[in-house]
Amino acid sequence: MDKFDDLLRRFEDLNEIGAALSNERNIEALLEKILLAAKAITHADGGTLYRTDESGEHLRFEIMRTDSIGIAMGGTSGKRIVFPPLPLHLPGGQPNLSMVAAYCALNRCTVNIADAYAAEGFDFSGTRAFDARTGYRSTSFLTVPMMNHEGRVIGVLQLINAVNPVSGVVGVFSDSDRRLAESLASQAAIALTNRQLVSQLEALFESFITLINNAIDEKSPYTGGHCQRVPTLTMMLAEAVNDTTEGPLADFTMTDADRYELKIAGLLHDCGKVTTPVHVVDKATKLQTIFDRIQLVNTRFELIRRDIELATLRRQMALGPDTTSAARARIERDGADLLNEVEGDRAFLRQANIGSERMSDADVERVHAIARRWSWTDAQGARHPCLSADEVENLTIRAGTLTGAEREIINYHIVLTIRMLESLPWPRHLTNVPEYAGGHHERMDGKGYPRGLTREQMSVQARVMGIADIFEALTAKDRPYKRPMKLSEALHILGKFRLNGHIDPDLFDVFVRQQVYLRYAETYLDPEQIDDVNLSAIPGYAVN
Repeated sequence: MDKFDDLLRRFEDLNEIGAALSNERNIEALLEKILLAAKAITHADGGTLYRTDESGEHLRFEIMRTDSIGIAMGGTSGKRIVFPPLPLHLPGGQPNLSMVAAYCALNRCTVNIADAYAAEGFDFSGTRAFDARTGYRSTSFLTVPMMNHEGRVIGVLQLINAVNPVSGVVGVFSDSDRRLAESLASQAAIALTNRQLVSQLEALFESFITLINNAIDEKSPYTGGHCQRVPTLTMMLAEAVNDTTEGPLADFTMTDADRYELKIAGLLHDCGKVTTPVHVVDKATKLQTIFDRIQLVNTRFELIRRDIELATLRRQMALGPDTTSAARARIERDGADLLNEVEGDRAFLRQANIGSERMSDADVERVHAIARRWSWTDAQGARHPCLSADEVENLTIRAGTLTGAEREIINYHIVLTIRMLESLPWPRHLTNVPEYAGGHHERMDGKGYPRGLTREQMSVQARVMGIADIFEALTAKDRPYKRPMKLSEALHILGKFRLNGHIDPDLFDVFVRQQVYLRYAETYLDPEQIDDVNLSAIPGYAVN
């Protein structure tokens, strides 16, 4: 092969390398590709890639390779580079022009040295020490700056020992080597800058998402952790499904881009809660608004007790002097019986207000009876029922602490989440975020909300998030209105949801079979929540 053919081939290689660099998302892998490509097109035996640090005052070793003596450090080698970074300025502030890599960066120029041992003006004492330790002979050096679109040096590419591809003799880097290396350095700087900009934008975007979640945190300390835990559990289950090689989910796979898209959806799945009123989100008892109105009810019952005691005393005072002691005792006993009934009803309302147990028909009727029976007198002598109509409505909530209207307010957060996410101009690799995030309250049987989607109308990712959202809520230990469930309890409920069409049965099987629930529990649940799980006792789960 003559020189022209060799140069033509290397130009073709350069074009292919440029295309490959533009497609690489991982910065570490990108740096390694840059150095290996530079070595290949210049026939260099060794090379080092430096990057400027955040301060712009040092060159940090990133990748080192020397083929003839088997040196591979940094990148995918698994060996960490222990050399300290090269300072671009000396302690007194003068430019460090004695180090060739620093000189290249400071002057933004290529340095081509035929023989390091004969070069003047540069300090190669470190190179000689390296050669003495390894038996290597560092001869030719080609050092090229990598500059971004702003003209700022972001790295330095240094190639060592140009090897003749035919004879194997170490020679000098030629002008064509220099031009090819400079061209590659330019393309590499563009690729690296683009990747850094994308990474910075992604970091900024994720920070903005965290900002939203922190705002929800500040509004409600009881659900803020939910916004962080659900994405984690979502990714754990999605990875378990990705690893599944048998069954109906065996064809599901995720790329790195798919993972990032699902991660973002998980982080944003409850962003609509930023507008949900705090007194609804944090409603720990049935009568809670900005405060727990059970205290008002207590005060009224104290007034009712006062009225009973006064009425008892007035009846006794109204008795004539000839009244028997038995009659007086009967009046006192009647008053005491009423006070006991008042206390019994007040204790019942306190318990009903907690909302920890489901209300029976008898319990609901008792609340109405109490509201009809007892009344209190204000300072003007007007009579008022012990419970307002709104308090009766809240105290007769069958389960939990929310009325139907309040539940609608809570449920509206998912409508707003979808509306917010669908209004954003998502890039192509994130177009599914609204669908993934907006589907976690849907059911497989079409009875969910807000759109009433069925299993066939939902992606696997949205169905995964539905299970993660429910399991986190069941086991959460920071909710004021419920105790955190043990694993066995939460899985029992999920099993019922599997049977009644609430959650995806195949995903639930993966969730249990691959012990996703246990790996999550070991990080996020209290030790007393992690009990022994009898898989055969989980409804609808077939133990293999």
